[in-house]
Amino acid sequence: MSIQSVLKSTVVTLAIASSGSLFAQGTPINTTAFDALVAQGPVADAATIAASTWASKVKQAGSLRLGGTQTSNLFSLLNEKDGKVRGFDAGVAQLLTRYILGDGSKFQLTQVNSSTREQVLINDQVDMVLATYSITPARAEKISFAGPYYTSQAGVLVKSNNQTIKSHNDLAGKKTATQAGSTGPAILAQFAPKATVQEFQTHQEALDALRQGRVDAYVTDHTLLLNALSLGTGDAKLAGAPFGAQDPYGIGLPKGSDGVAFVNAFLKKIQADGTWAKLWTVSIGQRTGSTAVPTPPALP
Repeated sequence: MSIQSVLKSTVVTLAIASSGSLFAQGTPINTTAFDALVAQGPVADAATIAASTWASKVKQAGSLRLGGTQTSNLFSLLNEKDGKVRGFDAGVAQLLTRYILGDGSKFQLTQVNSSTREQVLINDQVDMVLATYSITPARAEKISFAGPYYTSQAGVLVKSNNQTIKSHNDLAGKKTATQAGSTGPAILAQFAPKATVQEFQTHQEALDALRQGRVDAYVTDHTLLLNALSLGTGDAKLAGAPFGAQDPYGIGLPKGSDGVAFVNAFLKKIQADGTWAKLWTVSIGQRTGSTAVPTPPALP
C-alpha cells in the first residue's frame, strides 16, 4: 500500500478499538533513542560489500539514493527542527545506509507516492524505495523486492459518530476512499465489491475527504490508519478489526538487482541481533501503546 514513531514521553490515550474515538494529540518520537539505535547498527565488512554489485555502487557513490516519504508519523516523518526523518521505515533505511557506508545519515531522499515508486527505480533516480511498499506480482514484473521486512492488513477508518459502518462488511453502497496505485482498490473489489469506491492520489487527500464528509469511510493499510490516528487526525475511529491477507512490505530495488540478496542478508542480521524489535518498539510499539513485539516476517 501507499503508504507511511517512538518512545512514550507523555501519557497519551489512543482509543483505537472499533468502538472508540480518537482523542490523541500525538506523541513525539524519542529522537535520542532512535538516533542511538541507528548509530549502533551493524556495519558490513569490505568483502560483503564487494560481493554485491548493487552495494558496491552505493559504496562508491558515497551516498544511498533513497525513495521514501517524510509525512508518515510512525514510519517516516520529517522533524523540521533538525531536518531528520525518523520512524520505522526511516530506521530500516538509515540502518541499511550505515551497514553499507558506516554512517546512517549518508542518504539522499527523493519523495515518492504510490503512483511513482516503480518509475523512480526504472528511471535510475534512486537505488531503492522503502515506503510501506506492498510486494505484489504486478509490481514484481517491473522491479525486484527484498524482504518482506514488515506485514500488515487492511483497515477501515470512519468518523467517530458513524454508527452504521462497523466493519468492511458494512461498506455496500457507501462512498469509500482509497489510494490510486495502492492495493486498496483490489482489496475493496474482493472484500467490499458493492462499495462506491473513490480513488485519491495521496493518503492525505483521502483523509481530508473523510474529514470533510465527502466519503463515508477510508480503506487502506491498517498500519497507515494507526499512523493517522497517532497524529491526532481528528474525530475518527477504526471500524472493526484488520481484514484481508497479510500485506508484506518490501524494499524496492532495480529489476534483477543482486541487491536483493544483500538487503535480505542485512534484514536477517538486524532481526537476529534484536535491532528490528528495538526499532519497532521505538517507532511503533510504545507510540501506539502496544507492548507485544510482533514476530518479524520470514525472509527467503
